[in-house]
Amino acid sequence: MRAVVTLAGDGSRMLPWTRGLRKEFLPLFGDGPSGGPTLKPVAHLVVEALAQSGVRTIGLVIRPRDRGFVRQYFTIDPALVERHLHQPERIAETRRFHATLRRLRFRLVVQPQPRGFGEAVLRARRTVGPTPFFLHAGDGVILGGRAGEILSRMGRLRARERLDAVLLVRRVADPRRYGVIEGVARPTFEGMRRLEVRSMVEKPERPPSHWAATAVYAFAPSLFGALAAVRRRQRPAELEVTDGIRYLLDHGGRIQALVLDRRFGEWRSVGSPDGFLRALALSHRIARANRAPARPP
Repeated sequence: MRAVVTLAGDGSRMLPWTRGLRKEFLPLFGDGPSGGPTLKPVAHLVVEALAQSGVRTIGLVIRPRDRGFVRQYFTIDPALVERHLHQPERIAETRRFHATLRRLRFRLVVQPQPRGFGEAVLRARRTVGPTPFFLHAGDGVILGGRAGEILSRMGRLRARERLDAVLLVRRVADPRRYGVIEGVARPTFEGMRRLEVRSMVEKPERPPSHWAATAVYAFAPSLFGALAAVRRRQRPAELEVTDGIRYLLDHGGRIQALVLDRRFGEWRSVGSPDGFLRALALSHRIARANRAPARPP
């Protein structure tokens, strides 16, 4: 499968940071090559997870001003490694990331103005082509070390059931701030709870359930037709992925959801200051817990 990662959001909740740097490149902790906590940008963690799931082509949706920075970050830099040969421990994670980059092909997709998550995805249509794909927001990540495994499950479920989409959802106390689904229980899939999605609504005043969507999806290419139809008929100021999902459901599409619980990982977003603080603290606890035991002298 291919993947689309969105790096073009406005980032207004993270001002003034986002005047100069993208929120998707805020650092969280991940496992380093020696087993200890290592700081990595959120987008770095997302790309690693997608690579682990078997993705080989990734479309990065960006703003025009970020083209140079994003291209540089996801390009192998032999000169950087050369400058640090005398300090190999400092460059070990970069070497490992370079090995990941060698398996990947990136395509930059420009979104001139932030006109919604769905509009960003629609701009990547040519990059994806007529194939299934993962969609992953660049400002959130599944923490816990099993993100690639979860993505692979989502892809397998979509293919096995010939679904238009597989969503990853979690139970939240206050669903009014999220995209919320209403679903019917189905048999578990590879150990994860599964729901048949009947409806979805964005930030509802009266939520139909406590199941909130994370910004991780496995889609059939039918999503592009749905988004294009909504844009053509409704001409919304901002086109959301939820709009495309509702269109698919209204026109006979089949969509299921897998439930993320703490056995498999936890979803965290860095889209707000408090969200970033919680994500940073949780990622540090997880990375410390996964630290390899020290070797005896």
